[in-house]
Amino acid sequence: MESITSRMQAVQSPIIPVVGELIRSHPGTISLGQGVVYYQPPPEAIAQISQFIADPENHKYKAVEGIVPLLEVIKAKISSENGIEVKSNNRIVVTAGSNMAFMNAVLAITNPGDEIIIQTPYYFNHEMAITMASCRPVPVATDDNYQLSPEAITQAITEKTRAVVTVSPNNPTGVVYTEEALREVNQICGDRGIYHISDETYEYFTYSGVKHYSPGAFAKSNEYTISLFSLSKAYGFASWRIGYMIIPEHLFTEVKKIQDTILICPPVISQYAALGALQVGVSYCQNYVGEIIAVRKLILKALKSIDNFCRIAPADGAFYFFLKINTKLSDFKLVERLIREYGVAVLPGTTFGMNQGCYLRVAYGALQEDIATEGIRRLVQGMKEILVS
Repeated sequence: MESITSRMQAVQSPIIPVVGELIRSHPGTISLGQGVVYYQPPPEAIAQISQFIADPENHKYKAVEGIVPLLEVIKAKISSENGIEVKSNNRIVVTAGSNMAFMNAVLAITNPGDEIIIQTPYYFNHEMAITMASCRPVPVATDDNYQLSPEAITQAITEKTRAVVTVSPNNPTGVVYTEEALREVNQICGDRGIYHISDETYEYFTYSGVKHYSPGAFAKSNEYTISLFSLSKAYGFASWRIGYMIIPEHLFTEVKKIQDTILICPPVISQYAALGALQVGVSYCQNYVGEIIAVRKLILKALKSIDNFCRIAPADGAFYFFLKINTKLSDFKLVERLIREYGVAVLPGTTFGMNQGCYLRVAYGALQEDIATEGIRRLVQGMKEILVS
C-alpha cells in the first residue's frame, strides 16, 4: 500500500480542478484558464447518434482500435491534410482523447525508470502521465521565445531515453514550431533509435500565415514517430473524449493490450459522432477561427498595455499566451488574488514546469468577443493594481 501511495504522491495534482473550485467560490468570475473552444460540435456529429442507436449491435463491445468507418475517414484525413500515409509499417488507433493516446504511447515504449524528454514549459498532463508510468520526465528548456532547442534535446539524451515529446501548436505557450526544428528533432530521434511523440491537438489553430507541420509526414519517420490528434478543440468535442494516434506497426500489439485493459474500446457512440464531424471536415473549425482571431487580437492589444509588467512571447498558434510576470509574488498567489479581487482566472506557470519566476497562461478560445473584452479588462486592471502595490 505504501509503495502505491508513494508513486502517486510523486504526481502533481491537476491544476484546473483547483482553479475551478476557486472560480465556483467566486461567482461571476470570467475564466481565461481552461483550454476549450466556445462553439459546439457540428450538427452532422449529433445526427450520427441516431445511426448509432439504430443498430442494436452498437451496444456491444467493438474493436479495440476503433470502428472501421471512422478509421477510414481518419486515414483519408491524415493523408490529405497532414501528409501522413498509412502503409504496412504504421497504424491508426482511435482513443478516448489525446491524453489517452499519450498514456498508450508511454506505456507501450517504456520500462519503469526510463526517461522521456519534454519541453519546458510543458503540458502538465504529459508530465503527470510519464510519472504515473514510473518513468522520469526530463524537462529541457526551450529558447527565449519558447521555440525548440535541438542542441539542448541532444545533450539531454541518455541510455535511458525512450522518446522526445513535442507539442505544436503548443500548449501552454501558443508557439508553433518551425518545420526546420521539427525535422531536426525528428532526425535526432531516428539517429538515436528513440521515438518522437508529436502532439498535434491544435493543428488547425494557427495565425498570421504560420503553418503547422506533422513530423509523421517526414520521409522514413514512420518507424519511430508517434502522432497524436484530438477532436476536442477543432470540433468542440471536449467531453466526448475522442482522439487518435498514428503509431509504428511494431507497437500495435502493445497499444492494444493497454487500451483493452483500460478502456476495452473507445466509446462507440462518440466514435459515431466523430465520424459525422470528420465527414464535415476542417471547414467546420475554420468557420469559427475568425472569431478566435478577433479575440486573440483584442487580448494581445490589452496585454501590450502592461508590457512593463510582463513579457509576452510571440504566439501564432493554439489559443494561449504565456506571460512572464515581473514580480516577486508566487504565480499561484497572483492567480488567487486575480480571482478573489478581480473576478478573472488564469493558470499558474508552475503547473507547466516553470518553477523559477512568475508565469501565467492566458487562454482565449472559450470566450466570445464581449466576454473576452471584459475578462481581459479585469486581468489588466488586476495586474496593474496588484503589481504596483
